[in-house]
Amino acid sequence: LTRLLDALLDLSVLENGQVRLDVEDTTLRDIIDRAVAATRSRADGTALHILRDETAEDVEIRTDCDRLAQVFINLLANAQKYAISEEPTMKISVRPTAQSVIVDFIDNGPGIPKASQEVIFEKFTRLSDQRAAGSAGLGLAISREIMERLGGSIAYLPGQKGAAFRVVLPIARARAA
Repeated sequence: LTRLLDALLDLSVLENGQVRLDVEDTTLRDIIDRAVAATRSRADGTALHILRDETAEDVEIRTDCDRLAQVFINLLANAQKYAISEEPTMKISVRPTAQSVIVDFIDNGPGIPKASQEVIFEKFTRLSDQRAAGSAGLGLAISREIMERLGGSIAYLPGQKGAAFRVVLPIARARAA
């Protein structure tokens, strides 16, 4: 109940624009490292195998590190819960562009049914038994609000072999001398 209330309060603050962002310079690699460390193993004791190219993650960004880590933790935690596989795996790939950096999170689970893909970012959307997953369906709604506040976006990528999400972040701009 406490987790649910905390999530509802967090979402309310984000939706009303009352959140104070603590923006700082960092690297995307540092944020991904934090998220991976926070979600080290699954509830059933098996580890979610993470595939990543850490050198590609050495991209400088200016963001609220805690909030961006919260988005990444949510995506990793969802993969831990729903990537039903003998060897659950999450591939994190990073691709910088001229204006942004794209981070894709793709697991090897069953993915999200086409009929449900349009509603997964809505509040209280649950695609499975709430008691089995241990959540209220607020994580992706919170993640969407955080990404909007950070000047980026989050979207589901259909057509992958598992659940796939794309996070787009603005890159850090060089400061004038």
